Amino acid sequence: MTISPPKPRRGDTLLTTGFNLWFWAWMHPLLLLITTLLAASSSLAAEKPLVYKIDIKKEIDRTTQIYLNKGLAEAQSLGADAVLIHMNTYGGLVDAADSMRTAILYNAIPVYVFIDNNAASAGALISIACKKIYMRKGASIGAATVVSQTGEAMPDKYQSYMRSMMRATAEAHGQDTIISGRDTTYKWYRDPKIAEAMVDERIYIPNLIDSGKTLTFTTDEAVKWGFCEGIAESTDEVITKYLQYDNYELKSFSPSWIDNLRGFLMSPVFQALLIMIIIGGIYFELQTPGIGFPSAAALMAAILYFAPLYIEGLAANWEILVFIIGLILIAVEIFVLPGFGISGITGTILVISGLTLALLNNVNFDFELVEDIEIGRALIIVIIGITVGFGGMIWMSHRIGAKGLFRKVALTADLETAVSSPVLTDLIGKEGITATVLRLSGKVIIDGVYYDGISESGFIEKGIKVTVVRFENAQVYVEIN
Repeated sequence: MTISPPKPRRGDTLLTTGFNLWFWAWMHPLLLLITTLLAASSSLAAEKPLVYKIDIKKEIDRTTQIYLNKGLAEAQSLGADAVLIHMNTYGGLVDAADSMRTAILYNAIPVYVFIDNNAASAGALISIACKKIYMRKGASIGAATVVSQTGEAMPDKYQSYMRSMMRATAEAHGQDTIISGRDTTYKWYRDPKIAEAMVDERIYIPNLIDSGKTLTFTTDEAVKWGFCEGIAESTDEVITKYLQYDNYELKSFSPSWIDNLRGFLMSPVFQALLIMIIIGGIYFELQTPGIGFPSAAALMAAILYFAPLYIEGLAANWEILVFIIGLILIAVEIFVLPGFGISGITGTILVISGLTLALLNNVNFDFELVEDIEIGRALIIVIIGITVGFGGMIWMSHRIGAKGLFRKVALTADLETAVSSPVLTDLIGKEGITATVLRLSGKVIIDGVYYDGISESGFIEKGIKVTVVRFENAQVYVEIN
């Protein structure tokens, strides 16, 4: 920045001009000093590195996956120099961990991890994906065997998938070239076989682990075998000592309640529960005339099922459309074509397909990037939801009005013996006519009086003559004449 001396103006006296020149001569060095200091201060502020911190201190699931994805995106938008994951987890869902480790490996900003205490199972996979691993004294990493909800080891096909992910993640960091004289050797920065030993107890590595044991590193062991680049007691020590940012700005990801809600709605247990409600709502709607609460419950469950998947980009428009078409075909089978034929079977297949496809990260009909374990997981969630939901609804429908779970909220046999029996006994053998379509249940008219009727002959259209064959729980059971 150049500061020029003041020019004489018309009307200035010799005294005034002399004073101006004297003032400029004394102030010029001071102005230059102030200008230089301001420029230096501005330059230092602009060069202050930004470190973005993401906490993963809970089970690896859809919620932590959302945390990581949103955190990496925000770090990118802020122009962060580094991302630091503050980790303490015992593991969690394999497919969520797979998505997280992929996001880390291909992130434009280098991602580091500080293991505060534990990085077990899925946590180990995520940690190995990071550029550098730092651990607190007394922490551990490893034990990545895939287990069920009860803690038992899953079949070998699941272990094989996990082994390949651990191996591929370690290999992604490449090899170091070591030249000794005329000899050139290559050494993995992170040995894939060691990563695989964290899953497979059959792997034997001399001086490290015997077969029959799953590998878990302490902090010192991890440093020795190349799975930890340094020991620290805090994130600040990692940043200042190892990343060498003495004067830095720290920005931490802060999840919103919407992030937590989305993660909860996408949990496998809740997804299976929503499928149960969808199936249960459809089933109960088939048992009652008209459209009521069961339909509303099924619709709300379907919205809660598909909405978070759609937001995350898993459920595409056409997959939701497949589900809706399936429901329409089932409705056609119920209201237009009594019985259960091609329309009903096709509708059921489409409903199951829509629910399953929405859980997969496919692009239209391209499933190349979808792993077998993801397809298996999606099918398990849907099948469990449908099976338990359908079975539960049948059980509930038989328990209503009997002793048991619903005895305090439903009418029991006392009403039948005290009030209904004398009336309904006289109706056995009488003929009537269906007042509504009996989709197993509906209304019938006998001697000009409306009764709740249950069909013993499958679906019966409106206006068909029927005969009362028995009664139970204040309902008449009829069959076609």
